[in-house]
Amino acid sequence: MAEVVKVSKSTQKKSILNWFLSCAVGGNYEFMHGVGFMYSMVPVVKELYPNDVEKQKETLTRHLTFLNTEPEVGTVIHGVTIAMEEQVAAGADCDADQIVGLKSALMGPLAGIGDSLLFSVVRVIAAGIGISFALQGSILGPILFFLIYNGCTMALRYSLGYIGFISGSSFITKMYEDGTLKVLTKCAGILGLIMVGAMTASTVKFTTAINIAIPGAEAVSLQSSLDTLFLGIVPLLLTFGCKKLLDKNVNINWIMIGILVLSMVMAVLHIV
Repeated sequence: MAEVVKVSKSTQKKSILNWFLSCAVGGNYEFMHGVGFMYSMVPVVKELYPNDVEKQKETLTRHLTFLNTEPEVGTVIHGVTIAMEEQVAAGADCDADQIVGLKSALMGPLAGIGDSLLFSVVRVIAAGIGISFALQGSILGPILFFLIYNGCTMALRYSLGYIGFISGSSFITKMYEDGTLKVLTKCAGILGLIMVGAMTASTVKFTTAINIAIPGAEAVSLQSSLDTLFLGIVPLLLTFGCKKLLDKNVNINWIMIGILVLSMVMAVLHIV
């Protein structure tokens, strides 16, 4: 076996940066993230085969395959692929089919845990913190959301890429086989649901101004009666209603416009 050509850390960083810039821009229905992944491997391939243009073409061509995963957590695939390409360049018993097969095997589990972790947990927590400041009229609301969410995604993108490179295919394969990935995905989903419930209770507001007149007695506030029956029942029903519309593929913009129009009508009628 030939001497292993080690990919430098600067090249690894450049590969991850290329993925960051191209994963969405290069997306299409035929390859999904495949074009972006191939582009991210360009600096790696050039370093492994600096004087062999045909080998560069061959290596990049095998990476132009279908790939659909979560971009941040999916960076693990980059690290694993770079480690395997080092072995291929050294003449190890590792062929192109093994690399492509491993990418196909990892993209599904990593997409599941990435979507659950980032969209159901990190984004919800960042939105909850940002909304709490925005409701007080603070400019920190959108700034904190941007910094928290993007800070976490960038940290994951870089760290997981190096983890995949250092540990090779054994790291994710072991987690997948012993069920750790499934447990992490389940836990992330549960935490995300808890955060959604907390955000619904704290940020969705509805207070009716209707008072029910009672002859010979003081008028009764409908809002106080609703709070006694079930605190926050109207915001909860409103949230469930929006979820039902989303499940029926109603455009979210129409839902927002509907809520705005309904709010204006109720305000004119002195319901709220």
